[in-house]
Formats: sequence, structure tokens, C-alpha cells
Amino acid sequence: MSVAPAIPANGSLEERARRALDQKTKPPGSLGVLEEVAVRLAGIQQTLAPVLSVKRLCVFAGSHGITAEGVSAYPGSVTAQMVLNFLAGGAAINVLARHGNIGVHVIDVGVDGEWPAGLENTPHFFIRKVRAGTRNTLREPAMTSAECDQALEAGREQVRQAVADGVQVLGLGEMGIGNTTAAAALYCGLLGFDPVAAVGRGTGVSEAGLRRKVEVVEGILRRHAPGDALGEGAGRYWLESVGGYEMAAMTGCILEARALRLPVVVDGFISTAAAAAAFDLDPASREVCFFSHRSEEAAHGAALKALRVEPLLDLKMRLGEGTGAALAMHVLEAAAKILCEMATFESAGVSDAAEAAGASSPAACL
Repeated sequence: MSVAPAIPANGSLEERARRALDQKTKPPGSLGVLEEVAVRLAGIQQTLAPVLSVKRLCVFAGSHGITAEGVSAYPGSVTAQMVLNFLAGGAAINVLARHGNIGVHVIDVGVDGEWPAGLENTPHFFIRKVRAGTRNTLREPAMTSAECDQALEAGREQVRQAVADGVQVLGLGEMGIGNTTAAAALYCGLLGFDPVAAVGRGTGVSEAGLRRKVEVVEGILRRHAPGDALGEGAGRYWLESVGGYEMAAMTGCILEARALRLPVVVDGFISTAAAAAAFDLDPASREVCFFSHRSEEAAHGAALKALRVEPLLDLKMRLGEGTGAALAMHVLEAAAKILCEMATFESAGVSDAAEAAGASSPAACL
């Protein structure tokens, strides 16, 4: 491992990191997005030697009352069943987390279901149930203000614990049958999307199911249309009105991560909706967020564009659970190692472009 170069202590950490990268044995900017990621990590961790070796992914789970309207190909009971699968280590996110040496926390913030006796003692499982699922948002708001606060706090708690445990990067994942409908409604409310453009197939609904989802989201928006302009309160209003407890928890994660300077990797369609709410509540929270991938779910690409962010990957995925975040963590860690471990022209004894130009100039031959 090469020692980080001595960089003049003037300018921001980001500026100093750029200068450090320009001294590495490569043409300036030739590692593209990796360099931008490295610069951002240096700024977040306030060091020219950022480290992301301790990684954790939080999977927040919650049920959705909107499933009563036939918006999913799967019954709502699958949410609880998948939580058990996570805890047994059999889900896609478990496989990818093991592959990447990523710890996994599973948090029940609103699952409609009873857990087997003793499950509360399972390591890395947190029961923070606000309620047994949100309400049917076609009929009433998803949650009360107090419930939203409780869900936000469940997310904030995970960030505080991560920092106390020495975690250096946190990924966000979720599980909740019906949550693509909730996320689509949140995008419509916060970003002004049309329901036809915002609604996708989610768990794989048929053409008839897709039409039903669009109708439901249209009805949700009519039901919750605010009478007056919301201004800075839009994120909170739409989260309470149409969101999910797992989405509110991820929003809380992002807000606390910004306060504690912890890099956060946002997963896909659902997690990005939570990020949209966080950005409305605290615009500076975008500083700690890295967007893992572009989901195949309808409107995710448009949402990323509306939020003015670029995803690191595009693997045609649409599973959720934090699978995209788990994969993108490899990219973040690689970027940090480029800044920390790559040799400089000076340390490697390699001529840089300026040196080469100087050697070939007439003045150099005098």
C-alpha cells in the first residue's frame, strides 16, 4: 500500500482529494466516476484516506394497507414470510451480503404478522413495529404524524448504532408487498409525475393489474390532493399520506446519516422515493447519498433525473431488498482504495505528462 501523498492543506477536502488523484499514475480524470466517488467520500469522512471496509445493510420491512385494492401479484402475507427468509439467510440480499462481507440488519417497522416465539432474540433483528401495516391510502392517510415520527426514529436509531459499531458505509434496503404503489404515489406527489408514467409492474402484475395500479394511484392522489401549496412541508405531508413505514424509516436513516457524516448507499425504486422525501426535508442530506443502480421499474430513471443524481450501476434489476446497494458498495470501496493505495508519479518513479513535456522542450536541452 502506498502512503497518501502530502497535499497542501489549503482548500476543501474535496479539492485536496482531486489534487491527490491527479498525482496518481494515470491521466487526470481517467477513472471517471470512481474519481468523483473518491472525492465525495473524502469530503464526507473528512480525510484523504477514506476507508469503507466495515459495511452494513439495513433492510426495513413494512406491510401496506393498499394491498387490499389488488395492486400486487403477491398477497400481503409474503412480507412477513420474506422477513423470515432474510433471517434464515436464504434471500438474494443474504447471498450478495455474504459475497461482499456486508453485515445485514433486518428491521420490522410495520409488518402485519406475528413472529414465532423467541424470534425477537435473533441477532441483527430489530422489532420496531409502529403498527401492523399502513392504512389503505385510497381511503385514508397511510399513517399519523406520531407514527411517522416513530418510523423516522427507527431509521435514525440504525444510523446511530452503525456509527457506534464502527460501520463506515450503510446501505438501505426494504421489503413490503404493495410498496411500489406507495412509492409511485410518493413520486407523483413530490416530483409531479403522472400516474401512468410513475406506475410499473412491481412484483410482475398483468396488463389488467397494471391498469388497476394506475387507477388506484390516481385515486390516492385525488384523495390526498393538498388544498394549498405545501412548500417545505411536502416531503413530510406525502410521506404521512401515501408512504410506508419502511420508507419513512429509510428517510430517517438518510437524515441521521447526514448529521453523523455516514455514507449511505440508496438501493432502487422504493429507496429512492424515501430519498426524495429526505431531500425535501433536508436538502443537504443528498451530500451523503450514493445511488446504487437504475431499476427496471418504471419511472426510476426519471426519478433519478428529477433528483439530479446518477446511479453507479445499471444491471436491469428490480428486486429491492438492498440488492443493488450491496453490489454498489464494492464500487465505493474500490474508489476509496484508489485514493488511498494507488501510487503517485513521484513514489513510483514514473514520469508524468508535465515532466514528459518538459523533457522534450528546447529549453530542457540547453
